[in-house]
Amino acid sequence: MREILPGIHIWSKLSPPHGYDFNGYLLELAESDLGGNLVIDPVEPSQQELDAIAAKGAALILLTNRNHGRAANAVREATGAKILINPADRLHAESQGIAVDGALLVGATFGPIEAVDAAGKSPGEVALFWRDRRVLFVGDSIIGWPAGACKLLPDDKMDDPAQLRASVARLQTLEFDTLLPGDGVPILKGAREPVGALIESWAA
Repeated sequence: MREILPGIHIWSKLSPPHGYDFNGYLLELAESDLGGNLVIDPVEPSQQELDAIAAKGAALILLTNRNHGRAANAVREATGAKILINPADRLHAESQGIAVDGALLVGATFGPIEAVDAAGKSPGEVALFWRDRRVLFVGDSIIGWPAGACKLLPDDKMDDPAQLRASVARLQTLEFDTLLPGDGVPILKGAREPVGALIESWAA
């Protein structure tokens, strides 16, 4: 696990079928009213990484979509954090064995983080926006690949491709500078430009 921005830590696991990393994030939020840190879309950690997560602690694990339960149960067991997901994606996540504790509703805030609608890949997909720091966390709504660029999953992996494109266009209106994807390579500066280029490519 490494700190890529002050108080924002990442750990990654290569997905050979995709050719890029899947990422989990830990946000240090000691000053918030959550009573602990946030974990987003945790991927399978090494034992050393799991020990580091447990040492920092977490209050909540936020899942951006039904397929990002990943190692949430292991992090929950190690930290006592509660797992939250949008109700529209909850049944699927639970069918995969994820121990969901509560709802991650669009418009809800978790300390400085706001849940934003990003539906389309699945009905309950959300993005997580840290407005004060201009950081946007995305699950499967935008893939950070190749490095420095953005793409979407293939249409056959989406429930509603047109809805997802509309969601991404709305995300582009947010004032973010950093894009931290669950899949692919983070873009630490100037991230609205490659997201804009992705949107423009649909009209080509």
